[in-house]
Amino acid sequence: MNEALTRQITELFGVTRSDQELISSFFKPMKLDKNEYLVKAGQACHYLTFIQSGLLRLYVTVETKEVTQWIGTPGYFLTDLSAFLFRVPARWNIQALTDAELLSISFDDYRSLVRFLPRWHEIEKGFIAKCFIQLENRVFQHLHMSAEERYLHLLSHQPELFNQVPLQYLASMLGMTPETLSRLRKKSLG
Repeated sequence: MNEALTRQITELFGVTRSDQELISSFFKPMKLDKNEYLVKAGQACHYLTFIQSGLLRLYVTVETKEVTQWIGTPGYFLTDLSAFLFRVPARWNIQALTDAELLSISFDDYRSLVRFLPRWHEIEKGFIAKCFIQLENRVFQHLHMSAEERYLHLLSHQPELFNQVPLQYLASMLGMTPETLSRLRKKSLG
């Protein structure tokens, strides 16, 4: 069993050790090659994915511009949540920026957990609430923090991204132009 997966399940789902082991058993290994898509906008999203290794980018194309919403890193879950849960076409593209090893649960297996865990709906509600809180925190950062503060926050929490991810993706995720990000980087290094 993957220790990072079970730790995240415990943290996000708030379950006992036996429930955590049961939930973990539904996650199956999956690999994506660099540039391969887990899902494309407009398609069905079949998986809730835990990233074991590699980087995934969640983005949308608006007119001719790509807008990066998030870079998924090892130890975290990633999906187009509304497409996964409500079976609507995905709004987001999820693409591997590097070769990636994933553990994924299919929608059918996710829904079948209620047969094995009678309190699954309560557990799922807590998980979705935590996802919503993470989204609220990101919105708050964009509204409350300056571009420089957002850059410094990302640099202090995930410095490795600056060596692994094209800067235009990071700039988009931070809500700034690549030129602004370059200026902030130069300022912090100089």
